[in-house]
Amino acid sequence: MKPILIPDSARRWDCLSLGEVMLRLDPGESRIHTTRQFQVWEGGGEYNVARGLRRCFGLRTAIATALADNPAGRLVEDLILQGGVDTSLIRWLPYDGVGRTVRNGINFTERGFGVRAAVGCSDRGHTAISHVKRGDFDWEAIFGAAAGARWLHTGGIFAALSASTAEVAAEAMDAARKHATPVSYDLNYRESLWKSIGGKAKAQEVNRELVRKVDLLLGNEEDFSAMLGVEVKGVGEEFAELPIAGYEEMLREVAAAYPNLKLVASTLRTAHSASRNAWGAIALYEDKIVHVAQREIEIFDRVGGGDSFASGLIYGLLTARPIEWAVRCGVAHGALAMTTPGDTSTATLGEVERIIKGGPARIAR
Repeated sequence: MKPILIPDSARRWDCLSLGEVMLRLDPGESRIHTTRQFQVWEGGGEYNVARGLRRCFGLRTAIATALADNPAGRLVEDLILQGGVDTSLIRWLPYDGVGRTVRNGINFTERGFGVRAAVGCSDRGHTAISHVKRGDFDWEAIFGAAAGARWLHTGGIFAALSASTAEVAAEAMDAARKHATPVSYDLNYRESLWKSIGGKAKAQEVNRELVRKVDLLLGNEEDFSAMLGVEVKGVGEEFAELPIAGYEEMLREVAAAYPNLKLVASTLRTAHSASRNAWGAIALYEDKIVHVAQREIEIFDRVGGGDSFASGLIYGLLTARPIEWAVRCGVAHGALAMTTPGDTSTATLGEVERIIKGGPARIAR
């Protein structure tokens, strides 16, 4: 496996993410089907990475997406602006007044507690970004000498939105590779997105092609199994036991099947309850295994933990840190993101560094 080569900082963005940004409606301590009020956040598997890199780590990031031009879309834009992510690559599509042809996505999410698991209910059919097709973004201008990005991030959620979004992901990856921009891809399997368009068989068909264009591949044990057909030996349906030898074998199998990959990483999560998880990670880089052992963490809101792991790992790579530090940064950032509500991280770099060093949770004042 070859090392990832990072472009210099002369480029316009440190990271560009490609994907959907939805409104997340959060009932707080209540449940979706009984609540009378929601807290509004923005979120999206690919977007969350760009926002984490901007707000926690202070890097320059942008989101390539599309929104229906109505008040709900402008609310999403306002939330993105609050996160500091560049909105200049948003495509605004005309709204027909009722959403028959184009609309903005909504994601209802309740956090869960104890034995009650977290619940997600997406309402994202016919959204603006699902209509995007080849040629809608000028990738040559985006990645070319006049602008440029040091990193491209996208994932399996975006690729599942429609047949054309997978094609756009491939188009963006090809342009990024042409301009020596590393590409990361989070498999992020969502059964609800694939079940009406061919299920796991279609997911594997699409993702096996896209992964051939990727430098950093991210996921968890379910993602690698569902999206690539690569199983982790010794793992049961409930993922109660996570044998490290099985994970190492899986990572090496993936790397052998896709020789373009330079880094393969998997989070390690054992959910004892919705409120208490064991959390860690394992990665394969330059043919060496890096393992951050699981530690017990308390969960306030688990959504976005994997995305924050990705942004912490990418931050370590972009700042030329040792791979061991980068993986620990991802684990620490993911753990902190799950202590606050919403999809996105509110952590600071200082907090992440304290966790990496094993610092206590004593009050800071």
